[in-house]
Amino acid sequence: MDDTLDKQWVEDLVRATIEEDLAGGVDVTTTATVEPDQVSVAELVARADGVVAGLQIAELVLRLVAGKEEVEIEHSVADGAAVKAGDVLMTIRGKTRQLLTAERTTLNLLCHLSGVATLTRRWVDAVDGTGAVIRDTRKTMPLLRSLEKYAVRCGGGKNHRMGLSDAALIKDNHVIAAGGVAEAFRLVRKAYPDISVEVEVDSVDDALIAVESGAELILLDNMAVPLLREAVAKVAGRARLEASGGLTLEAAREVAETGVDFLAVGALTHSAPVLDIAMDLQET
Repeated sequence: MDDTLDKQWVEDLVRATIEEDLAGGVDVTTTATVEPDQVSVAELVARADGVVAGLQIAELVLRLVAGKEEVEIEHSVADGAAVKAGDVLMTIRGKTRQLLTAERTTLNLLCHLSGVATLTRRWVDAVDGTGAVIRDTRKTMPLLRSLEKYAVRCGGGKNHRMGLSDAALIKDNHVIAAGGVAEAFRLVRKAYPDISVEVEVDSVDDALIAVESGAELILLDNMAVPLLREAVAKVAGRARLEASGGLTLEAAREVAETGVDFLAVGALTHSAPVLDIAMDLQET
């Protein structure tokens, strides 16, 4: 499993998703139709082209349901791999009842994370060669942030802050509450002198105020391409710039070519369609 993921937290999350499906009972359909000792081989198969993320999470689901010694798993690809429809991602051998009981939870997580990775790769490809970096946001599904941000990395993107305490982002409401961009920056820097601080602005003038206040990272919120170009020219390398708000995949390259350093894309996590993946039992 990726070293940045808290293994115990992931296991607790997976156990909760399994319990959600079983609700303290049993898989009644599988129990009724499958003999207890029946053994099967199943394959996880991509039904569409995309980028895979979450294979180790899928394996964890299977092992928790089937028992670590009761299931044999062979990976055909690794997280971050580009796959085609029909590609086998994983082969599993174990008790048929347990494989079928684990199927939906396995696919829910794997399809979602692979969907995030797939969408991220599209954005990364769209800005390839411009020097701009695609970053995620905190617009994630509750409790899935660590996994979704991992999937963004699998797709070639980079992570913004994980939460509210590892970096500061001064947004418009903070500016209003503090009485201005410069004052908001001063207060954050005074309270947390060692933390990374990003300032959100919606005008070139405020971007320059942020730079003159000492900001090294500025978020340009909902700015049209001409304003982005103007901001890049006037900031002139004194701070890194991040475009955010209203971005679309179709316009990503045009935005990146303005010279901004980052594109912050909430859609990577809040609007990614799943990658269609199936679990197919093999006939014996």
